[in-house]
Amino acid sequence: MPTQIHGSAIVDPKAIIDEDVEIGPFCIIGSGVKIAKSTKLHSNVIIDRDTEIGTDCEIFPFTSIGFPPQCVKYRNENTKLKIGNNNIIREYTTVHRASVSGDGETNVGDNNYIMAYVHIAHDCKIGSNITIANVATFGGHVQIGDFAVIGGLAVAHQFTRIGSYAMVGMCSGIFQDIPPFMLASGPRAKLYGLNLVGLKRQGFTSETISTLKKAYRILFMDKLKLSDAIIKIETELPQTVEIKTLIEFIKTSKRGII
Repeated sequence: MPTQIHGSAIVDPKAIIDEDVEIGPFCIIGSGVKIAKSTKLHSNVIIDRDTEIGTDCEIFPFTSIGFPPQCVKYRNENTKLKIGNNNIIREYTTVHRASVSGDGETNVGDNNYIMAYVHIAHDCKIGSNITIANVATFGGHVQIGDFAVIGGLAVAHQFTRIGSYAMVGMCSGIFQDIPPFMLASGPRAKLYGLNLVGLKRQGFTSETISTLKKAYRILFMDKLKLSDAIIKIETELPQTVEIKTLIEFIKTSKRGII
């Protein structure tokens, strides 16, 4: 199908719009924007410069995408925002371009459901297959792993990480890293065990979940120093992909884990 651009929309001549894209009323598309095929923009979507959006995305009214970072050091440098395929981005969401303090790109992966009023700040690295509920806010340089679920009104401090398959409860304050596969919640978020419901829904086997439970006990219930707990997990538990992922996440934490 040919691209459909409403007569009231404003599209910069330097924007690249693929076939079968639908741009609704009062949308504004800036210079250097690239929108891949079969993506739909409802009315009043604004996409600023140097932003790439993949195929089959759906973006709802009053979203602001690709604007400059809210960073006092930013001086209008050329930075980017890349959004992958098959993302749903609901009303009033804001996603900013990167600053120059990282690799120059804010990234959002594929197959994400981003609900209304979410804010994704500069230099964030958002994975794929993630659900982010209303009004969740992520400071600069936050990283979220694949298949995570983030509750409404959750707030993540800049440079924190949320591991893959983790679940974060509503109204949580995230000031340190949340390891993968875990359930966290609270105004200063604490761990409450594994994300058992999420792991089962994603098809993790009982054996895998049992091994992760053992790792959780060693890390957080055996009262060992973290370094000793890691050694115990590496020597006593099967070194499955999940266990290796968990240990690598903890070893590479810069802010510490909750």
